[in-house]
Amino acid sequence: MSATPSRNGEPVTQGGGGRRQSTGDRYDSQSYLCLSGIPLTEDLSAGAAVTVVGIDAAGRPAHPGLAEALSTAGLVVGAARHLAAVPVPPGCPTVTLGPLTPALDRLRAAVAAGEHAVVLASGDPGFFGIVRRLRAAGLPLRVLPAVSSVAAAFARAGLPWDGAAVVTAHGRDPRPALNACRALPAVVVLTAPGAGAAELGAGLVGWPRRLVVAEHLGTADERVTWTSPEDAAGRPWADPHVLLSLAPDRAAGGGIGPMRADNQPAAAPAGGWALPESAYAHRDSMITKAEVRALAVARLRPRLGRLIWDVGAGSGSVGIECALLGAAVIAVERDPRAPVRANAARHGVDVRLVTGHAPEALRGLPDPDAAFVGGGGTDVLAAVAERRPDRVVVTLAALDRVAPAVHLLRDAGYAVEGSQLAAARLADLPGGSLRLAATNPVVVLTGERR
Repeated sequence: MSATPSRNGEPVTQGGGGRRQSTGDRYDSQSYLCLSGIPLTEDLSAGAAVTVVGIDAAGRPAHPGLAEALSTAGLVVGAARHLAAVPVPPGCPTVTLGPLTPALDRLRAAVAAGEHAVVLASGDPGFFGIVRRLRAAGLPLRVLPAVSSVAAAFARAGLPWDGAAVVTAHGRDPRPALNACRALPAVVVLTAPGAGAAELGAGLVGWPRRLVVAEHLGTADERVTWTSPEDAAGRPWADPHVLLSLAPDRAAGGGIGPMRADNQPAAAPAGGWALPESAYAHRDSMITKAEVRALAVARLRPRLGRLIWDVGAGSGSVGIECALLGAAVIAVERDPRAPVRANAARHGVDVRLVTGHAPEALRGLPDPDAAFVGGGGTDVLAAVAERRPDRVVVTLAALDRVAPAVHLLRDAGYAVEGSQLAAARLADLPGGSLRLAATNPVVVLTGERR
């Protein structure tokens, strides 16, 4: 007989004389748990060998279980300020956190010796904190959290945050965090020196955002400031601080909307992408057809954290569908009558519109991760390639423009592939018959930076 855990922790027998019955393609949670090293049944109320305790921003251990944990500790690990903030038992060995590897080695040794260890950490250590590294090291944990800096920042601002995106600029390239702020209406950024409110504010100039900068939360030096990107970029800010980036309706207390499964606010309607042309207002059929748009968007690979240019945007359909998939988007269009803003509002996404003639209109814009060029000559394509996006997607209706575009991209260091799309759509005929109505063929070029 085999056993699988039930909700109350009691095993449930499974028949078959000890042999697991075939489940075909069904998910077998028992096999997964065994292979992952996770016990099938575990008493989570039992004391773990390592207790991780959150310390709030003021340096106070908020959890009442700290005293009991320290009373049985054979090792206490933490930053110097945290070790100074708690009553470590006399004679108890301590490890001051710097590089994590030596601390992990000491913790493993303590666990192997049957000792109880305590790790002190900031806020909620399971939220962008040390719990991930400790668990990855195979240490058995019990976590006693304090209030996270994110929860505290939204509380100071008097706003809900269950639908906000949480990103970090700590110890990594800050561009994905910045692009999340450009794309989404409510984002909180865990900042770092050199990747804080001034730098992110500078990158948000041109986007309609209100910022909240929460410095030294929970301390006597706490300061919470509502500001604009322009103002934030020109001021010094004390570390540590947390940054909230809010679209105007969110800053005014508007709803932060439902969440997707990845915990980001749901920006996309249920209709998905490659929407019919009827989903967009457009003038004189100046719109990328759905079949071409499907390939172009796939080649651009939009996602949260990336910035896409839509050059020669027309109706804005390509950029809008990139925004629906989480990317930040700048649409460049020379015609001030183009309905880019109206279409973006209709689909519930933020698209920054720059009205002007490319390539001049591209000057001063932040560098893109990928760019779609749906209009303009080789001078426009050359200006885009000079900015070195990872991918450039070009649509061309005139065959005599294909070879110059291919050579230009190759000379700029891109590997180029291309295909012609010529869709034929079903159309009704009198008497109930059907025919295939051809759409104009379009060449789609994709350049990938080598």
